[in-house]
Amino acid sequence: MSLRERSLLLLADGKPVSALQAMYHGMGAQIVENLLHQGYLTRTSAAHAQAVQAAALRSELSLAGARMYLFDICERMFARRHPELAHHLRTALRNARDGDTLRHVAEELFAQVTHHAGDERAASLRTQVSAVWASPTPEMALETC
Repeated sequence: MSLRERSLLLLADGKPVSALQAMYHGMGAQIVENLLHQGYLTRTSAAHAQAVQAAALRSELSLAGARMYLFDICERMFARRHPELAHHLRTALRNARDGDTLRHVAEELFAQVTHHAGDERAASLRTQVSAVWASPTPEMALETC
């Protein structure tokens, strides 16, 4: 597989066919056809591609909202009384780049809330964070196989 084929394949998910065909000064059309013929790409509806992109954006926004909410809890609960703990949790929240890691840090934060403020307070905050933290043209688009 050529470098151009590999790069087009990496860029293909959810992109309109016309955008991919326009790549490489119009040579993208032949590359797209080759990749379709070889089974590396399949055609999907633009509505499907847009739905996938919208779900990814919602998930990303949900993750950002949950992170900000967790930062707020950390500040309100620990910044004055337990500054070292607050610093540790803030650092962990900053370094959490995906949902699984952020959930792990959230569990650590809720365990500390339980320890310092009780089960009821932790349960209440957990419910509030859950509310913020959601789970995921007729032109054709392409997706990798």
